[in-house]
Amino acid sequence: MLRSILAIIAGSVAWMVTALGMDALLMAIAPHWFSANGKVESVPLLLFMMAYSLSFSVLGGYVTALVARRKELQHALALGVLQFAMGFAATIKFFDTAPLWYHVLFLTLLIPAILIGGQLRMMQKRRRLGPASHATA
Repeated sequence: MLRSILAIIAGSVAWMVTALGMDALLMAIAPHWFSANGKVESVPLLLFMMAYSLSFSVLGGYVTALVARRKELQHALALGVLQFAMGFAATIKFFDTAPLWYHVLFLTLLIPAILIGGQLRMMQKRRRLGPASHATA
């Protein structure tokens, strides 16, 4: 149980540090891309932000599965549900910083991205353990 909780915390921290860190870096090096209240209207910038946020979501799912060591997809799904809830709350709070399509698309792709991370860890684990591990992994 403790490992499960730590796995989900680790995946969440991995996402927060990387995704929010990248947001802060972008705002620091290119503040002219954002309005005074943080709004982004550039579609290419929004797509770039979505791409790295979803990539870091994959990383979060991977970290969660790595720490969990078992039932990797179930742990990644738990992280996905947690991240979705936090993302939904953030969407409500910061709704005016991006267009509706951005919020809807990100929330729609968030859980699948995290599950891909969990799946990547499972594939890595199976490759390392060999074919006999497929039945037990």
